[in-house]
Amino acid sequence: MKHLETILEQIDKKNIKTVAVAQAADKDVLHTVQIAIENHLCDFLLFGEEAIIQKIALELDFDIGTNSIQIIQVNENESAAELAVKAVRFGDADVLMKGNIATSLLLKAVLNKEFGLRTGNILSHVAVFEIPSYEKLIFLSDAAMNIAPNLNEKIQIVENVVKVARGLGIMQPKVAILSAVDVVNPAMQSTTDAALLTQMQKRGQIKNCILEGPLAFDVAISKKAAIQKDVITEVSGQADVLLVPAIEVGNTLYKSFIYFAEAKVAAVISGAKVPIVLTSRSDNTESKLYSLALALLTSTTN
Repeated sequence: MKHLETILEQIDKKNIKTVAVAQAADKDVLHTVQIAIENHLCDFLLFGEEAIIQKIALELDFDIGTNSIQIIQVNENESAAELAVKAVRFGDADVLMKGNIATSLLLKAVLNKEFGLRTGNILSHVAVFEIPSYEKLIFLSDAAMNIAPNLNEKIQIVENVVKVARGLGIMQPKVAILSAVDVVNPAMQSTTDAALLTQMQKRGQIKNCILEGPLAFDVAISKKAAIQKDVITEVSGQADVLLVPAIEVGNTLYKSFIYFAEAKVAAVISGAKVPIVLTSRSDNTESKLYSLALALLTSTTN
């Protein structure tokens, strides 16, 4: 799979899912909703101030009176977050989507012990890139949530990103555990963690993927570099997933892919009971639509 557009084609339109949007009174979010409805991708529960939602829809020339959309009147952002999360928790929605609301407020509701969406795993950010110069889609985690994950947290990040990959039909993704070098150096925690993760996967403690590390970035994605450095493994030169050692690495790669490599991107938060779409104002409508489609596909993955 090389193009993110393929994600849209994989959605089962005979089994329509429902997306709960926390505080939908936002022009960019409603434009994404509009395109999704026009393409029959899903139904929506829109939580927010109905008068403002209706006003924005009118500006977009969007007939929001369709049977595929239900508006739930909510004035406060905190209430919008709680009700959207509860809609998912109690089976009225399959995916959670952030609207015009602070990420911290939405995640507070997600992590609520009484009605939240905890699973036992940490939450982690999973991005999928379409890079013109790369032969297939490539996943990156974690670029936004976990600052300096320890070994146990890295195991959970792997599990989260593998679940997303399997949602796209990549049933045995090749995961490159990144570091600055391709050998274990006791002075570099990222290399020792990578070696342990690799061994754990080989012993069946981490499932549904092929892990290899430590691998430098060039060896992970370039067959030529892997051959030149004599690092020939099942993953080197053909990685599906890049697992970064810390948020600085992930965030820098994420932005480099977009601004230098002109990549397209879709992203979700994985690790909760359902995938969470955290849209950003810097994301274009195409990216938001791909992120929504990614969440819809991932919501069915075991």
